Amino acid sequence: MTSVRGKRLCLAQQSEADELLSRDPFALLVGMLLDQQIPMERAFAGPVQIAARMEGSFDPSTVAAYDPDGFVEVVAGPPAVHRFPTAMAARIQTLAKHLDEEYGGNAAAVWADVKSGDDLLARLSALPGFGAQKAKIFVALLGKQMKVRPRGWREASEPYGEDGAFKSVADVTDAGSLAKVRQYKQEQKVEQRPLARPVRQTRNS
Repeated sequence: MTSVRGKRLCLAQQSEADELLSRDPFALLVGMLLDQQIPMERAFAGPVQIAARMEGSFDPSTVAAYDPDGFVEVVAGPPAVHRFPTAMAARIQTLAKHLDEEYGGNAAAVWADVKSGDDLLARLSALPGFGAQKAKIFVALLGKQMKVRPRGWREASEPYGEDGAFKSVADVTDAGSLAKVRQYKQEQKVEQRPLARPVRQTRNS
């Protein structure tokens, strides 16, 4: 296993979970994959739960080869790693198979030799379960916290690569920054809500 470079992460807000994320690139990718429709810290705590249930055999090759029904049980728990354990189990296995086939089971190879931010973004966007926004956020996370900074990484991760911002998981380093990111996301939701249309008055009203 190739360790993730950089400082100790604080994404799950749990010591054991964050230790795994900090040293295991596959765990970090799985945490990012899980980060939707549940609290961020719960998503990034998922990999350590899965690893424990697999008795430490948590790597792309092992996960890819795991019996699909059995892997659903691993993700479902209890407690469930995600609110949609069946769907997420399938997505994790699909990601694992991609890493196994394209990168020899070495998750860190996704970013190990990239020459530019655009190249890194393209590789991440090609990962199963990683849409455009998730890929940009992960570029920002690698650049800001993991010291993976190919030429043009900030531009490739816009708007999440902005220095001093609190817009995504890339900016979470402690409980305080997590609260700021959560506030930003709430404000974005309010701004994106469609304005209520005024009620038309009728002659009889």
